[in-house]
Amino acid sequence: MNNVFLRVFGGVFGALVVFALLAAVLFQLLNNVRYLQYQEERVSPLFRWVNEEPNVRLSFLEAVIPPGSFFQALARSGQRLSRLQQERLSYGQTLIKEHESGLHAFSLIDNDTVMVAYFADLPLESTLWAAQLISLQVKALPQESRVEALNRLAGFFKLSPRLAELEELGEWQGNKQNEFKSQGWAVLPGKKDQGSVLAVAFDDEQYIRFDELPAFNPWAWPVTLSLVIIGVLCLGASLFLLLEKLERRLRKLESVANSITRGELDARIDEDDRFDSVGRLVSVFNQMADHIQRLVAVQRETIHAVSHELRTPVARIRFGVQMIEDSMDEKSRAKQLAGIDRDIQELNELIDEILTYARLEQGGPILDFQDINIVNIVRQVVSEQQQLKPQVTIVAEFLEESERWCMSDVEPRYIHRSVQNLVGNATRYARSEVVIKAHFSAETCRIDVEDDGPGVPESDWEKVFTAFARLDDSRTRSSGGYGLGLSIVRRILYWHGGHAFLGHSQVLGGAKFTLVWPRRQE
Repeated sequence: MNNVFLRVFGGVFGALVVFALLAAVLFQLLNNVRYLQYQEERVSPLFRWVNEEPNVRLSFLEAVIPPGSFFQALARSGQRLSRLQQERLSYGQTLIKEHESGLHAFSLIDNDTVMVAYFADLPLESTLWAAQLISLQVKALPQESRVEALNRLAGFFKLSPRLAELEELGEWQGNKQNEFKSQGWAVLPGKKDQGSVLAVAFDDEQYIRFDELPAFNPWAWPVTLSLVIIGVLCLGASLFLLLEKLERRLRKLESVANSITRGELDARIDEDDRFDSVGRLVSVFNQMADHIQRLVAVQRETIHAVSHELRTPVARIRFGVQMIEDSMDEKSRAKQLAGIDRDIQELNELIDEILTYARLEQGGPILDFQDINIVNIVRQVVSEQQQLKPQVTIVAEFLEESERWCMSDVEPRYIHRSVQNLVGNATRYARSEVVIKAHFSAETCRIDVEDDGPGVPESDWEKVFTAFARLDDSRTRSSGGYGLGLSIVRRILYWHGGHAFLGHSQVLGGAKFTLVWPRRQE
């Protein structure tokens, strides 16, 4: 979970960093273009107004332009303009060019002449000059024509003027009133949530008020929308890259699951090095597939072996019944009944073995782990087997220095069964002696069961742990085995987190079976 969280968090954080960089660059580039366009739009009405009658209106404009500024027609050839700037002028566009002391604005009058204006503060000065021109032109008209002219000029210069009474100037602070009286205009702060207000002198009773002066808004909706789109794309791309890998790995899992559903039980997923939730899922899935494949194989073997194992005692019982029917001798009948009873007992034991093996093979059996003294279990098994096989000497040896670790977390019934199976198996093939050696440590428990029998060839050491496996069928039958005891032992040790294996006894010369499991269960 933590690995997936860190990967997704890191990817999203990286996407946000990339978005922040892209947004900053895009914001700057867009607003540079937009601000240049804003400046051109502010000065374009002035140029268009002058271009209608250049000679007349240039002189008229001198009345509103303060000293130090200029607005004049100059020869086009004398201007240092690039080819692109020249082309823009030819298309009738207004051109803004940066100057060390401000901005120069250009507009073409004819093919040989351009109108040039200098601005220290283009947005304010262009608006102020247009406002003062409106004031001069409207003042020159009769009273009845002023409102109509004011509206017409407002549309031309893209402003929103209205005539207001001078009494409203009392709302302003004293320094703004003085500024208005001295220079004939003043920029005033608007009301809450409104832009600045420009006041321009008109006559003794009125002034022209320009509300909501056009101001450059860097967060206009096209910019904001562009940033939002870029942000969504960055986050979407990062999440796609992160989730696409995850989805690709899950698709592999789905494909293998479908293959197993179709009966391809050997299908597996290639495990990668990433130990995240999907990696752990893949590992568990492969383990599950191995377990399912093994269970199916065991089921097939069990069905085949059970049918074979049951056939012999059932045949003997049927033969005994027929013999009883045909026999007239009471002694012979008693003999056949005793044989049938032994066969029925053999069937019960076989069924018990099969059920035990099935419980241990199919899924996890319910194990009640207890802290048990293993020495006591070994001694109990020795006592039980010695009574069954008095002709065989059974000896248990314990290392004294290790007996302090003899307490272990086990399922007593199953551990007893595993030791019993090994000792019973050893007594069947031993000539005269079986030795059980137990060794305990802080980490593990180990039990070795050795006999002086013929032993097992090394090539068959693994085969003996296979269900219903017999190395010598006739000998095994005569000794009463079913080929399940050792497979049950191995499964018991598996569920205890340990292992059972076979070797050669260096002391007695026969077989040596070993059980090893962790002393404490997690």
